[in-house]
Amino acid sequence: MVSNSTKFHGLLQRPYEPVFLPKSGGQVYFDVPDSYLTDRYRPLGQSLQNRFGSNVQTRIPVQNIATPDIGFAQSAVDRRGGFSVFNTAHRQAAGRLIELFLNQSNPDQLCAVAAFCRDRLNGPLFQYALSVALQHRPDTTDVPIPSFLELFPDRFIDPTVIPQMQEEGRIINQGDRMAIDIPMNYTASEREREQRMAYWREDIGVNLHHWHWHLVYPAEGPDTVVRKDRRGELFYYMHQQTMARYNVERFSNGLPRVAALANLREPIPEAYHPKITRSSNNRSYPARGKNQYLTDLNRVEDQVIVTIVDMEMWTTRIFEAIDSGVARSTNGQQIQLDNKNGIDVLGNMVENSALSPDVNYYGRLHNEGHNMLAYIHDPDNSFLEGFGVVGDNTTAMRDPVFYRWHQHVDDIFERHKRRFKPYTKAELAHPDVEIDEFAVQLNRAGTKNNILLTFWQRSQIDLGTGLDFGPEGNVFVTFTHIQHAPFSYRIKVKNEGSGAKRGTVRIFIGPKVDETGRTIAFRDQRRWMIELDKFSVNLNPGDNNIVRRSEQSSVTIPYERTFRNVLASSQPNNDQFRFCNCGWPAHMLIPKGTTQGTSYDMFVMISNFADDTVNQEFDENVNCNDAHSFCGLRDRLYPDARNMGFPFDRATASSVNSLKDFAKPYKNMATTSVDIRFTNTVISRV
Repeated sequence: MVSNSTKFHGLLQRPYEPVFLPKSGGQVYFDVPDSYLTDRYRPLGQSLQNRFGSNVQTRIPVQNIATPDIGFAQSAVDRRGGFSVFNTAHRQAAGRLIELFLNQSNPDQLCAVAAFCRDRLNGPLFQYALSVALQHRPDTTDVPIPSFLELFPDRFIDPTVIPQMQEEGRIINQGDRMAIDIPMNYTASEREREQRMAYWREDIGVNLHHWHWHLVYPAEGPDTVVRKDRRGELFYYMHQQTMARYNVERFSNGLPRVAALANLREPIPEAYHPKITRSSNNRSYPARGKNQYLTDLNRVEDQVIVTIVDMEMWTTRIFEAIDSGVARSTNGQQIQLDNKNGIDVLGNMVENSALSPDVNYYGRLHNEGHNMLAYIHDPDNSFLEGFGVVGDNTTAMRDPVFYRWHQHVDDIFERHKRRFKPYTKAELAHPDVEIDEFAVQLNRAGTKNNILLTFWQRSQIDLGTGLDFGPEGNVFVTFTHIQHAPFSYRIKVKNEGSGAKRGTVRIFIGPKVDETGRTIAFRDQRRWMIELDKFSVNLNPGDNNIVRRSEQSSVTIPYERTFRNVLASSQPNNDQFRFCNCGWPAHMLIPKGTTQGTSYDMFVMISNFADDTVNQEFDENVNCNDAHSFCGLRDRLYPDARNMGFPFDRATASSVNSLKDFAKPYKNMATTSVDIRFTNTVISRV
């Protein structure tokens, strides 16, 4: 019997190859009824079956079903055009398609419907909707979802590499194929100042994280799919942490903090020339020149019509809701934007997701901001140009303007957070718990405390499953990315009480100085504190030694899951690949630092578990629960009752001028200075 993983991986691969072509390296064949074939191939049904289905290992018989109505999706997104979750019409079509897939009675029925849809719909739309459905159906929870790197490698690599990959795959036998190298920094020269951050913005793992987070937390679809615990707050926090990391990384590269794109009528000085091409239609993602202005969008064909006045009006209404502490719903009900639920409501409102309290009033600020920036080169479709990279959540983080827009979005959330008083001593303390020592150390004998190392690493991945009409089997490429040496946190804690206590260890790192070497004020540093890890501990009376490895982080997923191979992931009983792609890439856990070494503040806190618990136990080592800080837990409550970002999500009293001032009154907090040294050498992954 063919497994569900084999069936659905085959359907998700190479979406522009007809369904009757063998999949999974030529080993899987879908035996579909002739009625499933498109008009071009239906007259050739029997000959195609004889030609392509005779020498495969696995044949999958597909049921002959009544033709589903998919006109809503065909009319919304052209088969070979661009699909964007920021486009309302696209997102709504995806929501209906997700619902169609969810409504199938069993996996075989779903396979049949998906097989019919596959050759008639836009490839990324089909893959997105089917992936979301697979993750949310109880009978397909064991199906691992391939990453977009495997499905559409053209979104992440220099297009000049693709012909080389095709040549290698066509001519060289699989066992003799060599890896093709993807060059670093191929989008601009060093004369462009923002290019110093290209290694970060264009990192494959970072962009995969952004795509997969939105796959786990879709903005549109059936309520059971969209309405997840604290979804809106997670939208806020994941992007807030992304902005913190990006700003801190800019300081490492001699660049200033990101300037928020709050004024939509000023020129945008940052240019971006992506140099990537959609394989579906061989159209390049458009570039944006320097000092371009946003204008009203009137993309009638794309159903994207929005004005700058609309954006300004929505912003004003959101500010009014924040400042009054009350939002309105479509039925006139008042929604309190309190500490517990306010940020969750705002996250859905600002994004906008289907959970927005009143989309007609508060609008589509975040999504239409992406659209306005994505179509800045052709706002009325005069030149028949598609959207730029910032209009596609698989590529948006490559563009410097993504961070300017999201700095503005984060400032909106910060406006809400400023309404709340500083945390009280009762909220921050953990009675009888005292941290005596706190340090980090590389996982090598004899290394000094509080010195961390970063470097370049060359890694290899297989992109063979993503090349439509490409060669069968493996096609390898190598790429270079930032990496850090593994390290461990070492914490000595004293429980001065008479009985065992439980706490939550929260570890952050933050910048001490900006790009000029000036000390950063705590009011700014607080917003740039990067969460490194969060985990619970049991503290026995007396002394306790806690050792925690960097690869155990509650934020990240390891390299093997970020860049995993689809064929390996489909092996039976391979639990490590279940629902596992959501998480920040582990190789980007800490800032790069500098060659001379840069000093950072590291902070640890053991909060009171009684105030943290949501009364649900989970094991972070099973079922891919390890990246729960950014991705939550599947079908369960977010595993922390505190505000995301606690204790740095709120402003502090005016008397607190530094991180040491903040921690000094509390025995359950500690700080240390950590030096991060960057070595400008490339080390190959073993």
